[in-house]
Amino acid sequence: MGCSQDSKSGKLIVDSIHGDIHLNEREVAIIDTPSFQRLRHLKQLAMAQMVYPTATHTRFAHSIGALGTMIRILSVAEKNGVPLSDDEKENLRLAALLHDVGHYPYSHLMEKLHRVKLTKEIVGKPEQTQRPIDAQRSKYPEHEEVGEHIVTCQDDLLKAIGGKTRAKAVTDIFTRATTADPQLSKLIRSSLDIDRLDYLLRDSQATGVPYGNIDINYLLNNLKVSPQRFIGFLEKALPAVEHSLLARFFIYRVVYYHKTIYGMEEACRQMLRRLRDGYSAKYDIPIDGEAVIERVTSNRLYEFTDTFVDNIIQKAVDHEGDTNEDKVIRALARSIQSRRPPQRLKEVRVFEETKRPHHTGTVFMQNCEDKLGDLSDEFKIPLGQFLLCKADIPVLKRPEEMRMGDIANLKPEDIQAKAHEEEEEDIKIFREGQKEPGSLMDIDYSIVTKYAGFTFQLFRLYVVYEGDDKDEKITQLCDRVKNWDK
Repeated sequence: MGCSQDSKSGKLIVDSIHGDIHLNEREVAIIDTPSFQRLRHLKQLAMAQMVYPTATHTRFAHSIGALGTMIRILSVAEKNGVPLSDDEKENLRLAALLHDVGHYPYSHLMEKLHRVKLTKEIVGKPEQTQRPIDAQRSKYPEHEEVGEHIVTCQDDLLKAIGGKTRAKAVTDIFTRATTADPQLSKLIRSSLDIDRLDYLLRDSQATGVPYGNIDINYLLNNLKVSPQRFIGFLEKALPAVEHSLLARFFIYRVVYYHKTIYGMEEACRQMLRRLRDGYSAKYDIPIDGEAVIERVTSNRLYEFTDTFVDNIIQKAVDHEGDTNEDKVIRALARSIQSRRPPQRLKEVRVFEETKRPHHTGTVFMQNCEDKLGDLSDEFKIPLGQFLLCKADIPVLKRPEEMRMGDIANLKPEDIQAKAHEEEEEDIKIFREGQKEPGSLMDIDYSIVTKYAGFTFQLFRLYVVYEGDDKDEKITQLCDRVKNWDK
């Protein structure tokens, strides 16, 4: 366990992952603001506690840990003689501390609400595919953008951080703005950043699974900054780098995409999406991105915690109405409230090259699209109580793959931003005798490089059903869909 020290300490925090973390006076002031204290009420792993009971740690603890990691990295940079100004070091520390301040209730669960597809939209019955919400409405912004609005608009944070100029400099780093130094912002968001170095260890400890136990001390001891200020790792630390990347791959499979956790979270996403589209005023759910920004830049920010979603679930349990839509909302809410998770009917696992478009997973999805509507009618279970999910876990994206599928849609002014993002994702390795690092992707003996073009994909079909004949129906449904990947 390390020790994150600072000569101008204002307070000491003892962290279960990083040991002693010494804060300066500005950091203490920021942590003490109501805007930052809100993070105490956001669980780091959303609904993971439904399976791993001790996974109740918060975004608050993770943010402190990210700061502790950044302090240690800056210490390494100083030992390497990297010419960082006091302002740059201060801004990096504050960016680490504030990088998650914009998280939604239940974190990514609610953040991705605009991407949620209801089963009726996937299955494709013509009369059921029209989305009630206007397609022109803005999507929910990512949490980094929300964080930028919070830091630059909430008076308590603006005062603690030292004004709008510093606030803008700090938010530019964690939003990866093109105006920020690409190498410095890489410390906050990249394939191996302070965020990941903390959450792998913290989530592993909290859940009790070993897959996130990376060798952070060895990684940081072999971190190097080049004369051109490129940040990378010495080649001898390559096994630790590969281990860290694979640790993320495996903890996603075992924890974040655990069948029960993912099923519960998908039920919640589907419920929230339905309520947002049809009952946003009644349930006080932001209807679009503008409504989210309006909420987080006002005093209502402090209500925007996990309890916000918990109250919606509780209210939806007794949701009024007799339509199939109303019945689905009640069924999803009751499944979450009582921890009776959706039943998994079928799962297809695929580990293929990302560019390969056809495999057993796509066959399964096509069969679901073609047959699920009839199955719903036959078993008299509303279509919305079937949850069709797809989850992807890439080993490591190759730079060219980051462009696949969207480069043609980029505006000319966005090309530079995309290249900026890709550069930040690339992990740099210092080969022996090199002053400047090269890309990990150029090391042909790396196992990660060999499988960088591969993605592990999970295709799952769940059902939420609580009738008296539940066991019999679940057995029958499993039997009916067992060959849908053939």
